[in-house]
Amino acid sequence: MQTVSTVGAGIGGIATAIRLARKGYRVKVFEQQPNAGGKLNELRLSGFRFDAGPSLFTLPQLVDELIAGANTSAFNYQKLELITRYFFPDGTVLDAWAEPERFAEEVAQKFNDKHTDVLRYLKESRELYELTANTFVYSPFPQLKNFFTLQSLKLAMNPKKLKAFETMHEVNCKYFSDHRTIQLFDRYATYNGSNPYLAPGTLTMIPHLEHNIGAYFPTAGMYAITTELVKIAQNLGVEFEYNAHVDKVDIRNGRVVGIKVNGSSAESNYVVNNTDIFTAYQTLLHEVPLASRLAAQQPSSSALIFYFGVKGIHPKLDVHNILFTSDYYSEFKAMEQGSIFNDPTVYIFITSKRIAADAPDRHENWFVMINVPPNTGQDWDELRLKAREAILVKIKRMLGIDLASLIVAEDYLDPVRIEKRTGSFRGSLYGISSNNRMAAFNRHPNRSKNVKGLYFVGGSVHPGGGIPLCLASAKIVDSYFKPL
Repeated sequence: MQTVSTVGAGIGGIATAIRLARKGYRVKVFEQQPNAGGKLNELRLSGFRFDAGPSLFTLPQLVDELIAGANTSAFNYQKLELITRYFFPDGTVLDAWAEPERFAEEVAQKFNDKHTDVLRYLKESRELYELTANTFVYSPFPQLKNFFTLQSLKLAMNPKKLKAFETMHEVNCKYFSDHRTIQLFDRYATYNGSNPYLAPGTLTMIPHLEHNIGAYFPTAGMYAITTELVKIAQNLGVEFEYNAHVDKVDIRNGRVVGIKVNGSSAESNYVVNNTDIFTAYQTLLHEVPLASRLAAQQPSSSALIFYFGVKGIHPKLDVHNILFTSDYYSEFKAMEQGSIFNDPTVYIFITSKRIAADAPDRHENWFVMINVPPNTGQDWDELRLKAREAILVKIKRMLGIDLASLIVAEDYLDPVRIEKRTGSFRGSLYGISSNNRMAAFNRHPNRSKNVKGLYFVGGSVHPGGGIPLCLASAKIVDSYFKPL
């Protein structure tokens, strides 16, 4: 039987294992942590449960494909009617409804932009996604043959539709006049760890995923995606070995022959790397050169997350909430300089609004996050304490909630801990940033050009970071394997 060793039990590695097991391969997954999931994990603390990482579920069909045929699957999810509640410094509160017409009407009522402007923006966001998705997301890239498709020809005939030569912010300024609408749509750059003032306008396709396709919530929480897929993989015969430190990928005559794990050799015909690409080339693949154009890329942003167990029920907040800064440009400028702005935009995610068991009675579980730069040696203890105080002040000012007096349990995740726990280079969340128009061309491919039998999945390689793109990378790797 042909064997596959998968290094890393992140969502991309698990998805690849399921796909290859269904094709008849014997798959074993090696994970350095004591459980699966990578960034898609959970935290349990003093009676509270937190989804520790990704918090928004889009393109659920990519998970449905993996679950299909698994008769024992108990995974369920619901479409969100209200995606995000936005709080602005001037006191405006805007509900971003999933349904485009309702969302557009909300914007028109609260801001100085027209209902028709929002609908036109979402229509063109859909067109941009449909024009680019097969080439840039679901196909091996970059390969010359990918450009000889009907979709690619349409793209070549309409290069302006790609919006690659304008920044995301510049594109948004052309559609809207109210700075609050612009800020709302600029925020979508953070979905892949980028800066809207630098990232290409191509990223304006992202709102399509939420408002035209839909945003969803797993009824048992985000970590249920991990646990359900692991069960499916195990039922297919996939083996998981935890606390397994992979030392290197064994290569002989330009082909993988296995891996060394916990000091011992494990032979295999193929190796799928689901660890961060920069970390992998420094450790597992130190004998293999990393292309200079890839080595020169800058990591995406990271995150500083506080997990607060909070007294009381707070009706002002929904599941997903954003408290915007009054100076978005300066916030991203501070991150460019390796620091944290003194009035950061704050994201608050509360699963106990839908899952009562995630918090004790009359309490809530607050996942409170700000975007921060990757780790380059900053004093994160000092930055974390200053940011915590700024967040508490902001919540009191904008929501009227004295959170400091209500916290009964607390933990945190910063770039140092992210790097240590997940192996992400400098604690970046999405591999390389998309802060230039060539970013899509600079991601690492899913198959090695130098070593036969070596493949790559996950957020640090093509097509990018986030649950949907990691699952797309698994589909791409799967396309290279023939059924046995």
